[in-house]
Amino acid sequence: MRRRTFALATAASLAAPMIRAQPAGPVRIIVGFAPGGGTDILARVMAQKLSTMWGTQVLVENRAGATGVIAADYVSKQAPDGLTLLMAHINSHAIAPAIFPKMPYQAERDFSPIALVGVTPNLLICGDQQPARSVKDVVELCRKNPGKIGFGSAGNGSAQHLALEMFKLAAGVDAIHVPYKGSGPMLTDLIGGQIQYSFDTMTAATPHVKSGKAIAIAQTRLARSPGHASVPTMAESGFPGFEATTWYGLVGPAKLPAATVRRVNEDVNKVLAMADVIERFGQYGAEDGGGSADKFGAFMQAESRKWAKVVKDANVKVDA
Repeated sequence: MRRRTFALATAASLAAPMIRAQPAGPVRIIVGFAPGGGTDILARVMAQKLSTMWGTQVLVENRAGATGVIAADYVSKQAPDGLTLLMAHINSHAIAPAIFPKMPYQAERDFSPIALVGVTPNLLICGDQQPARSVKDVVELCRKNPGKIGFGSAGNGSAQHLALEMFKLAAGVDAIHVPYKGSGPMLTDLIGGQIQYSFDTMTAATPHVKSGKAIAIAQTRLARSPGHASVPTMAESGFPGFEATTWYGLVGPAKLPAATVRRVNEDVNKVLAMADVIERFGQYGAEDGGGSADKFGAFMQAESRKWAKVVKDANVKVDA
């Protein structure tokens, strides 16, 4: 039996309008991180809206590990039928290929770009028990305690990890990198005081900042996010030019039919234009989503080049 695909509906007659294609079965959006992280949060917003739009289940499935590489590898091996998509991430499609010598996939060859979902700053955060709550004080704390202050991340080679490496180079300090399998479990330990700081994604950190369980010290885009207008940027805090963002987008396996890419891209753009989605994404600092599939593909290529240079300049090495 042939695998179910996006079925192309036809008009009842030449005079009738064409009925747009609908998914022929449940669609899965694979997330490469644990529940509760930024990628998971945005994926669930997209899944809920697309499920309503398509009249079928759109499920989020978490396959955490290796900073998103495990999930990306899984999706790269699925049939190009539109029923299995990946919430692609800066880690899986820009940073990991620059760090790990042996990757199970090639980011440009093995995926079909669909749409950019959003770009967010990272937030330098700490638990409410930490006394150093400014960039200047964090730098001083690290200098007085070299190799003893822990910064959590979503995993080795993650965007949070690379933001930390940029910070260490810029500030001339030594700090401990503590990798987790996603932002969710890392935030639990940060709030509990097991680790001190993190350059976490604004998407994942925002609910904890809003609740007062985590303290936002600085953000890492050059301009302040409207969702955290009172939080200074790293550039404003003594590190001009410091910019480390996290981005998310939908991709499918390679050779996804052009009609499917076009349909999903159009519907993702519709979701991103919804007032309630704009408001919710804005709270998490997720901006600049949407546009064509080709634009997203070019964006990913540019990000790959950027982070390959950062990895080289910082001499970042992690275990494969």
